[in-house]
Amino acid sequence: MSTAKTKTAKPETIDQEEIQKEFLLLEQRKTKAMEKIANSLDALTVWFEEVDKEEWSARIQYYLSEFHTKFIKGEDTKSE
Repeated sequence: MSTAKTKTAKPETIDQEEIQKEFLLLEQRKTKAMEKIANSLDALTVWFEEVDKEEWSARIQYYLSEFHTKFIKGEDTKSE
């Protein structure tokens, strides 16, 4: 029997510069995503501020009433 040692290949290591580049790329993507989310929230805020509240008042009351009837009262009758 031969007791010859076999050579094992060293796994390639990623050097620090490559890791730093990847980290920077991820940070840039995260920043862009956060900016898009902020822009969407800003657009929604502007829309809510510009909504004619008196015109929407009856409509909102109707939908809140339907929500309450369907989900809130529905749960009360199920638990009894």
